[in-house]
Amino acid sequence: MLRLPLFILVLFFSLGTYSQNKLKSAEYDSVVKFRALSKADEHSLEERFQFARSAVGYSKKLKIDSIIIKSNQNYSALCIYTGKFDEFRNVNFDNLRLSKKINDSLALAIASHNLGWYHHRSRTQNDSAYYYYTKAYKISEQLDMASRQVEILINISEIQKLEKDYIGSEESAINAIKLTEQLPKNDYNYESLWLLYNRIGGGATTLKLYDKAIEYHHKAYEMAEKMDNGLLLKLSSENNIAHVYKEKGALKTALDIYEGILKQKALFDLDPNFYALVLDNVAFARFLNGNQDYKQLENMFAKAYRISDSLDDPINKLNVSIDLAKFYKGRGKLDQAVQYAEQSYKLANEISSNDILLESMVLLSELKPGEEGKAFLREHIYLSDSLLANERRIRNKFARIEFETDQLELEKEKIATEKMWWVISSMVLLLTSLLVYIIFTQRNKNKELKFKQDQQEANEEIYNLMLSQQDKVDGARAEEKKRISQELHDGVLGRLFGTRLSLDSYNFNEGKEAVQVRSKYIAELKTIENDIRKISHDLNTDFISGSGFMDILSELIDKQAQAYQLECQFDFTDDINWEIISNKTKINLYRIVQESLQNIYKHAKAKHVKISIELKKAVICLSITDDGVGFEVNKSKKGIGLKNIRSRIEELDGTVKFQSEIDKGTTTLIKIPYTT
Repeated sequence: MLRLPLFILVLFFSLGTYSQNKLKSAEYDSVVKFRALSKADEHSLEERFQFARSAVGYSKKLKIDSIIIKSNQNYSALCIYTGKFDEFRNVNFDNLRLSKKINDSLALAIASHNLGWYHHRSRTQNDSAYYYYTKAYKISEQLDMASRQVEILINISEIQKLEKDYIGSEESAINAIKLTEQLPKNDYNYESLWLLYNRIGGGATTLKLYDKAIEYHHKAYEMAEKMDNGLLLKLSSENNIAHVYKEKGALKTALDIYEGILKQKALFDLDPNFYALVLDNVAFARFLNGNQDYKQLENMFAKAYRISDSLDDPINKLNVSIDLAKFYKGRGKLDQAVQYAEQSYKLANEISSNDILLESMVLLSELKPGEEGKAFLREHIYLSDSLLANERRIRNKFARIEFETDQLELEKEKIATEKMWWVISSMVLLLTSLLVYIIFTQRNKNKELKFKQDQQEANEEIYNLMLSQQDKVDGARAEEKKRISQELHDGVLGRLFGTRLSLDSYNFNEGKEAVQVRSKYIAELKTIENDIRKISHDLNTDFISGSGFMDILSELIDKQAQAYQLECQFDFTDDINWEIISNKTKINLYRIVQESLQNIYKHAKAKHVKISIELKKAVICLSITDDGVGFEVNKSKKGIGLKNIRSRIEELDGTVKFQSEIDKGTTTLIKIPYTT
């Protein structure tokens, strides 16, 4: 079989990888787009649900677990809004699996919390809800997520209360209160505290700890008072306090509180359900207090019942029905009492309200004659025993769930510890090998770098010596030119000038031929005089020392930029006559540029440098700008490099200004008088 050449195979796989990456990029863009559309309010809820589902589909095509988890979380929220609870459960099971796979603790906590909520909402799978809530709580505790811990503890406390584990419910509520008090003081957290205090008060009422119940309901009331819109919660706390007084036997106090709530003018508009509840409580409390205006009481009960029925509120209907059964029983109207007791029995069965179900059974056993009444009594005994056994079983199950969860956590920690030590051992071995390799290679690099630095320093020293020597040569040339100029001017030129004057005096002698001869020599002497003057002027001009200064400076900048690995831009104008500028000025400018580039290399960590020289209003302006780390100018005035630059500028009667900001680079602005 023929094999494809290696370069064709590489090309084939490279093209495949490119196409795959391009496809993944397009799919990820689709994920982002559909997620955004699912959160846009301008679309209907069903449209947003479909967008969220599309985002999940594209996420699964990407096969990146973290992206799938995030899309699933967005999708599960819309499952709740659209009432697709089974789909909500499935997608969170999927997230539970994926978060375990990639060890994403936060995603695991969210998925567990959501599954706990799913089982909790049915009110029939409390053990499963408790299991997932406990798991979510443990992870949230490890992640130090106090607000999520509070939410979970509130739900756990409710489950424990439903299962008659009042001590456990109170313990969970108190733990939640401690955490909530550490959170910011806002309405959301005040409402959480209201709910928790209210729950402890309700549990204490059930256990007949009435003073404790009143204390915690008052604490709940205080939380409602701190809220901007806490009126309904305050009224609910007052209703709960009145209920405790009624159970305690302080009927007059309870009635006063109930009637105070009912006097709230906006109560019906605020919450019709709550209005119906309070109306029923007032009517029944008046009856218990001996009010004999039965017609008025019947009207109040009937009104409360109608409101609850119209709002399809089975809990309020059940409360009104059981109170009406007791009301008619107390008045001796047994037929009506039986009617409402049976209705209470039916409603309590439908909504699984065991407390009122037991109460209705007792009423029916007393109202029904003979064997029928005894049957309700036997059912009451059987249900009571079953509920008691179930409560014990559930409490044991809760304890077992916590124990098993802790055991799982311990086992997980043990495995994680073993894995951690294995990873640490591998990393230590790998790091040791890597360290040996780095040390070996670094030594070689250091030697090479040291050689380059020594070479660079030697080159700079040689270059400096050359410049110094050039300065000496230029100075000697200038002195020699001046000396020759003086000799020509004061010696030869003077003698020639004297001769010309002598010859000129012969012009007064007679004779045409003598005059012509003298005129010829005089003209020749004038020519010699002009030539010598021109030579003297040229010799006295210092053209050698000033020529090519920009070339020398450009060469310095190029070499330094290459050595320091900088990108340099050097701009200069041609309107400066460097021939008339003193060597002292040029040397100092040269050294300033050299010193600045060294400072940039050593301290600035820059990549780009811009140097410019221009003439402005008889002033030479030198600007050096870098894109380095910058420095605080006021704190760096005593630096050696800056001090050297300042010293050189002072020698030239110039000025220097440093402009620098941290992480924004530095600009050095130098101005020197344009003088010869």
